[in-house]
Amino acid sequence: MIIGLDVGGTHTDAVLISHSGIEKEVKVPTDEGHLFETVLSGIEAVTAGVDPKGIRRAVLSTTLAANIVVQQKLPPVGMIVAGGPGLDPAEFRVGDHYVVVKGALDHRGREIEALAEDQVEAAIEGFKKGGVRFVGVATKFSVHNPDHEKRMAEILAPHFERVFLGHQLSGNLNFPRRIATTYLNAAVYPIHRDFFEAVKKSLAQKGLDVPLRILKPDGGNMSFDSSFDDPAQTILSGPSASVMGALAYAPRSGATLVLDIGGTTTDMAVLIDGVPLLAPQGIEIGPFKTLIRALQTHSIGVGGDSTIHLEDGRLTVGPDRTGRAMVYGGSAPTPTDAFCVLGLINGGDRDRSVQGLTPIAQKLGLSLENAAVAIFDQACRQIMAGAKEMMARINSKPVYTVHELWEGSEIKPRHMMVLGAPAPQFAEKLRTMFDGNVTVVPHWHVANALGCALARTTSEVTLFADTAEQVAVAAGEHFSRDIPTDFNLENAQELALQLLRDKALRRGANPEHLELEVTEAYQFNMIRGFHTIGKNIRVRAQIKPGLIEGYDPVGGKLRREDL
Repeated sequence: MIIGLDVGGTHTDAVLISHSGIEKEVKVPTDEGHLFETVLSGIEAVTAGVDPKGIRRAVLSTTLAANIVVQQKLPPVGMIVAGGPGLDPAEFRVGDHYVVVKGALDHRGREIEALAEDQVEAAIEGFKKGGVRFVGVATKFSVHNPDHEKRMAEILAPHFERVFLGHQLSGNLNFPRRIATTYLNAAVYPIHRDFFEAVKKSLAQKGLDVPLRILKPDGGNMSFDSSFDDPAQTILSGPSASVMGALAYAPRSGATLVLDIGGTTTDMAVLIDGVPLLAPQGIEIGPFKTLIRALQTHSIGVGGDSTIHLEDGRLTVGPDRTGRAMVYGGSAPTPTDAFCVLGLINGGDRDRSVQGLTPIAQKLGLSLENAAVAIFDQACRQIMAGAKEMMARINSKPVYTVHELWEGSEIKPRHMMVLGAPAPQFAEKLRTMFDGNVTVVPHWHVANALGCALARTTSEVTLFADTAEQVAVAAGEHFSRDIPTDFNLENAQELALQLLRDKALRRGANPEHLELEVTEAYQFNMIRGFHTIGKNIRVRAQIKPGLIEGYDPVGGKLRREDL
């Protein structure tokens, strides 16, 4: 059996699946201040009466990191950046504690300006005064030579709880995105650490000693231990769980819009012929453009528990969330309270919802019920506006699925799939706003947890080779090896695939079902004077994201040998 567990900002969902299908599914409230109790209650509920020896693994996802980014609640983080010739690194500033120091490498990783270690040391005191506990360092071309980043880390490590190095987070070239990626790793580390410790403690208390994995933004999973060193990989694990939860039930032709409407955010994605789109450069969330490999998703701060605002007669929903809906004991009115007033949900204290919405209705000059309808309509309009914005962005660039470049006409979804706790309520309203078919995903209230359980392990490797320098480097994999001058593109692809296989197996992939593929491979000659002095080679390879082998979406079952 497999446990799938998704920790959202409002609810934690859990499923237990076996060769017979979904054995159990539960939903418990999330208390971000008491994550241990939250995770433990979910695990206890879904494994009650089950022999722990029959559980083979647990796969988790979380929206906790994404929520603090979307709500702009990031802790203070120190960033030290060295760029050299070209664009000024000050143009890519992130956060309030951002320091640019001297030091530079060229495009082949050779030092052209020594690192100004005194400037790195001078930043320490200012960081401490600003309450900084976590620091990121990033240098241009560090994927070819990480020495400057490593030296910065040596200087900073004694003074801070954790230092994140840009070259370890992605093998791809893009200095501005590397800076943002490094910053986010440091910023979400505290909440991911708390989540990590809560999960470990919860499993130990239940006596469950099983492989533990976490969903990544690309729809695959990796071992929980490795995520501890790269916490930004969890930023969009929740949205990728949405995609994987819908994937098994999606139409196999045409474009499909997937909406996961949670308590804090609505996460969106697009499928083409049943295959997810990939963000080829990396995810974009809030103001941050990153190198985090991910499915193409879009998150907006609209959910069932988003705070309702009324300013100058203008009604808006979110992006902030102050807690649970008033019907369930919260302090601010939300769309869930509107549902309660309209009789769309059961349970809770309706009087509290009435109390929260009455002032809004009075200011709008509407009856209580009509004000609730207006709130519901506004939430749906904001969701559709977010979807329109996402589609415009997707159609403005080359479109990549998780397998290949898609060469078609403009993408216009004709099918919408809705999941999340309030999916049935929102689906009814969205049918009036969407020009196409709208369906609710089976097991909509725990579909994210199901997506976690069904996702396969994925990995990506980027390899650079310089035959003039006679070196092959995959800095993100801590790999460097001497190569002969006749090393070629075919050799590089073989080496990249071997590194990928080893990495995937370390992350817990099934060795019998590894779908390895080279996604990018090129080389060009390096010329000095009138002579070729060597080749510069780059190869990227991946394990294809997808569902684990043996899942039957019609019967909702797994083959026994895949458990």
